[in-house]
Amino acid sequence: MRAEGFNVTEVDAGPDLAQRLTALAPDVVFNALHGRWGEDGCVQGLLEWLGLPYTHSGVLASALAMDKERSKQVYRAAGLPVVESVLATKAEIMAAHVMAPPYVVKPYNEGSSVGVYIVHEGSNAPPVLSDDMPETLMVETFAPGRELTTTVMEGRALTVTDIITEGWYDYDAKYTEGGSRHELPAQVPQEIFDACLDYALRAHEALGCRGVSRTDFRWDESRGLDGLILLETNTQPGMTPTSLVPEQAQTLGISFGALCRWMVEDASCNR
Repeated sequence: MRAEGFNVTEVDAGPDLAQRLTALAPDVVFNALHGRWGEDGCVQGLLEWLGLPYTHSGVLASALAMDKERSKQVYRAAGLPVVESVLATKAEIMAAHVMAPPYVVKPYNEGSSVGVYIVHEGSNAPPVLSDDMPETLMVETFAPGRELTTTVMEGRALTVTDIITEGWYDYDAKYTEGGSRHELPAQVPQEIFDACLDYALRAHEALGCRGVSRTDFRWDESRGLDGLILLETNTQPGMTPTSLVPEQAQTLGISFGALCRWMVEDASCNR
């Protein structure tokens, strides 16, 4: 952003965030936070209260997208394909299979694939969860297949990336150099490519997102279009050198600097 001509001050979020932002009085806040507090509507609410324009989605869309169970309700209402899921306590999940394997256990309000357990088909015992897992978790049917993702920017879906990893797309694969390989545009049938673009835009609009979002899919090739499942929408996608959104923008001729500039200029506040 400095290379684009902006005067930038970095601020680490902490208990004194409101006081620091009030003292700085910035024209725009570029929200680069992830996970709870920074991505779930909390910081967005603070910025609305302070009357500061900020990047990415507003309070409601941020809260909905971070709550994976409620966002699935929104997807279903919009006619978008998702797998079955339930919320269960940690004790219930460790006592017996909540659903028939294979299934996934994960926090329903986290990001970056934090705290995800996969219970494979044929598993005789339920998972043993770590002590630091929250008391209420999501259990959802495992969706096999390829990892696909699509960025929405300025009211249009950009392209489709095929995320290729040795295992599954976990935290290390996302943030470690060489942890995954990105093929874009994805070499998939046109029907699947077009469906990803369509579903991502519809998910963005159904949740009420603004700015940039990224929607993730699983595609089971053996089932054709019926095998394309929407996993989740990220209202604040990663912006690191290994991240997917800057790559997709670059393929369409939008440089990293131009992408950041657009996000700053698109920032707003409802106050």
